[in-house]
Parts: sequence; structure tokens; C-alpha cells
Amino acid sequence: MAERVVVVVGTRKGLFVLEGPARGKKLALRGPFFAGQGVNAALIDRRGAPRLFAAPSSPWFGTSIQLSTDLGKKWKATGGAPAFAASDGRTLKNVWSIAAGKGKKELWVGAEPAALFHSDDAGKCFEPVAGLNDRPEAREWAPGFGGLILHTLLPLDGAFHVGISTGGHYCSRDRGATFAPENVGIDAHFQPDRNPLFGQCVHKIAVHPSRPQRLYLQNHGGAEDRQDLSVLRSDDGGKSWQSIAKGLPTDFGFPIVVHPHRPDTIWVVPLETATRTCPDAKPTVWRSDDGGDSWQAKRRGLPKKEAWFTVLRDAMDCDDARDASLWFGTTTGQLWRGRDGGEEFEAVATSLPPILCVKAAIV
Repeated sequence: MAERVVVVVGTRKGLFVLEGPARGKKLALRGPFFAGQGVNAALIDRRGAPRLFAAPSSPWFGTSIQLSTDLGKKWKATGGAPAFAASDGRTLKNVWSIAAGKGKKELWVGAEPAALFHSDDAGKCFEPVAGLNDRPEAREWAPGFGGLILHTLLPLDGAFHVGISTGGHYCSRDRGATFAPENVGIDAHFQPDRNPLFGQCVHKIAVHPSRPQRLYLQNHGGAEDRQDLSVLRSDDGGKSWQSIAKGLPTDFGFPIVVHPHRPDTIWVVPLETATRTCPDAKPTVWRSDDGGDSWQAKRRGLPKKEAWFTVLRDAMDCDDARDASLWFGTTTGQLWRGRDGGEEFEAVATSLPPILCVKAAIV
């Protein structure tokens, strides 16, 4: 049976779903769902029959967790949503990440202001995770330009990594019961102490499940006196980090993605610090096939000039087809597909609202 790909695209004005043959030229487009609501987080859950989760958020009606069991044709609220206790003093503004846990019904959710929530019944009920949310320094985390957000969830066997802007990288080694900051080598040049215990503006963290000791991290970067702070790697499970930014054109970016079949292949989109666009407004995806030791520019099929867009932290993903495609969305509403790991790009959609998140998988 031919492989089929599904791509879930969260935008500032609703959610779209594309689906069709993985090798085909055209995909069916559905949506918008949750029209007018921003969707920063989505999940393609393949623990059993495929399920899609999304977290639309409205400034008037709040945030909900939505579920589709038919690849995005119909949606229904799970019945629960993360929330702080009335006595906590914090109010949930948005959901920025959704991840599948170990059990078939287990979900983890990262929120704004930065906090972690857990469900063991597929989203009917959520509980705050005290081991992270109630750490003494949690009230000292400061918002970055995009807010105080928990944007990365990597619940692996033996370790659970989260990324917070601006809290840094935290890890649990007891399945979420307790968390501790692990930011050795991650620069925070915007603070008086450039190497604090916590407070780094981590933009995204990625890992291949087959190699849990090696993690990749896109940091804020942008220091005038250093040009090697933006992309980092850890070879000891996150306990320490070192730069792999040599060869990249700028010291800033948002997303970082690992190839589903090749743990040493990663992609980033370097941006100019001031404009949040690619250098000279020429969009380029940079790929490394050796864990960040060297980089190659991939731009075939992309606009050659005057493309003033940003690729946000969760707006790039790779499907897991045999010849995996890289997908990314832009703040000007284009969804791009790079076949064979980004060797050549094509625009799949050109007039969507600003794209906030992209998830792609073979179903």
C-alpha cells in the first residue's frame, strides 16, 4: 500500500490539514478549523490508530485541547484543558507544545506562562507537574520576545527534556517527578552572568530516540562578541553543551529538526538577529549530516531574493517516509516541502495565515 502523508499546520487564524500520497504532487487541504484562533501546538499521535491533537487558543474563550480520529475531518474537545489552581496566582495564556507519553492515553502539555501539565486519560483531565512548575526559580523565569513559554517536550525513556524561553533546558530523570536545570555551556549573553544556572533563552531542542544521549539545541544567540552561540550539541544527555555553529552564516534562529532515520542529520534556518529573516532575504535551510561538524546550504526551489519571512520555532518538521521530506511554514503563509531531506523545495500552499507550527508524518 502506498505511503500517505498528513501535515498539520497551525496558524494565527486556525488550523489546516493536508493529506495525500507521500510521493504525490498534490495534497488535499482541509480547514480552517477553529477559525480565527491561534494554534501554536499540534501532535500527530500514532500510538495505535492515528489521532490528531491541537490546541486552539482564543483571547475571549481560552484554550482547549481538540482531538480528531479521522485525520482532521472532524474535531471534538477532549473535555479538559490545562489550568493553574486558583491559589497559584498564574493564569494560563496559551499552549505551546503537546507530546505523547509512554501509555496510549498519556499526554504532556507545555504552556504559557512556562509550566508543564500531564494527562493520563487522553486529555479529559490535566494536572500541573509540581516538580517543574513549583521549582523555587520558576517565578524568576522572564519572558522572551515571544513570551514566557515552555515550547519543547521530549519525554524519552530514562530522561525527560523540556525547553523554556527564558528558563533554559531542564531535565527529569524520574519520569517527570522532579526536574533540574542543565545549561552548562548554553550562553545567556543578555544577562549579567553569561552562564547562569537557569534563564537561558533556548529556542528549540531536538533528539533522535535511538540516540538519547545526543541532543541538539537552537539557542537565542545574537551576541556581538561571539558568533558561535546559536546551535549547540550535547553528547552526555543534556548535562553539558558545546557549539556546533561553525560554518553557519548567522548566530540566530528558531527551529532545529532531526532526521527520522539518520540521527546525525539535522536542519536549521539561520536568521538575521535584527530582522528575523534569512540573510539578504534569501531563504536557505542548512543541513548537517555529521551531527553539526559541517553544514551545507539547501536553497534549490526557494525564492532567490526579497523573501522577508521568519520560520518560527515549531514551524519545521520532517515526515518519516522512506525518502523523508522536510516541511516548513513561514510567517507570510507559505508551506514548503523539501523532498529527499531538503534537496529541492516546492511551495505546497502559498496563501495561508502566518504559520506557527507544522507537524508531518506517514499514516
